[in-house]
Amino acid sequence: MRESAAPLVGIIANPVSARDIRRVIANANSLQLADRVNIVLRLLSSLASCGVGRVLMMPDREGLKVMLERHLARKHGPDAGLAKVEFLDMPVTARVDDTFRAARTMREAGVDALIVLGGDGTHRAVVRECGQVPIAGLSTGTNNAYPEMREPTISGLAAGLYATGRVPPNEALASNKRLDIEIRDPNGNVRRDIALVDAVISHEHFIGARALWKIDTLAAVYVSYADPQAIGMSAIAGLLEPLGRHDPGGVAIELAARGQGEFDLHAPIAPGLVEAVPIANWTRLSDGVPHRVKQRSGIVALDGERELAFGPADEVTITLKENAFRSIDVAACMRYAATSGLMRRLELR
Repeated sequence: MRESAAPLVGIIANPVSARDIRRVIANANSLQLADRVNIVLRLLSSLASCGVGRVLMMPDREGLKVMLERHLARKHGPDAGLAKVEFLDMPVTARVDDTFRAARTMREAGVDALIVLGGDGTHRAVVRECGQVPIAGLSTGTNNAYPEMREPTISGLAAGLYATGRVPPNEALASNKRLDIEIRDPNGNVRRDIALVDAVISHEHFIGARALWKIDTLAAVYVSYADPQAIGMSAIAGLLEPLGRHDPGGVAIELAARGQGEFDLHAPIAPGLVEAVPIANWTRLSDGVPHRVKQRSGIVALDGERELAFGPADEVTITLKENAFRSIDVAACMRYAATSGLMRRLELR
């Protein structure tokens, strides 16, 4: 947190999360633009009530910025009760590069916290660039294993109480795990990326549609934690060997061809889509110990999206890293606020 400065919070809202093909095949609803704007307005209200007067926000060209500005124009004035929004001055590409750039710019601007609206992929992109800035995640995507389902008003209060220094870091923040992926070619060139929840190895050789949902194409699943209530590829591990997001270690699972596994595990790999997954074997991952991928060529999907292709001569390793980034523990913040009487002394605007 910055010293002797007014609290500053960043908001990164993915305007197109929850619109990939998994939503189509699973008959799931997509979050509309107006719903995202309403979420941001609730955040601005709760942040302002904590004394956060200024918020930085990522621009977009899907209409979220325009619609939000229209709403804010009707709520102007000192009694509006909303934190002031400043959109970053940055080029907009409508690609994940926007999220990378926004997170990096907000980190450099010294934000005290980052609130993220999106699914696993959006949060992963933010974590790649946010450094030690803690994030508060709001689930608005297709795969939402990392961001929790919470009312934005409460998440905004927790972020605001932390950003203004009312809840100390040792009470407000949680440490999180991630998976580090490394692909090394015969010439020694290395490509690196991360996953917050799961890295999946596919037999496919082309990125194509980024979303991943066909079980027959999968070879292995690596997870940093395994929640049996999750949706997505991490649900496979969650229903096989549950592991909390703050517990030590991870899980690596080898999948088999249809009819050749030790057993079939039925898992919800997308909203409304439960599939039989043939399990060959599984093992635990330890902090900092690289695990070499057996598959000789294919695609690595990170948090549900195909990202990296590798060939027969490449060496792929996946390493679990504990204490990799910080997040705002909303429940802990609100519990501290209650037991310390913070809300009794909070001056609402």
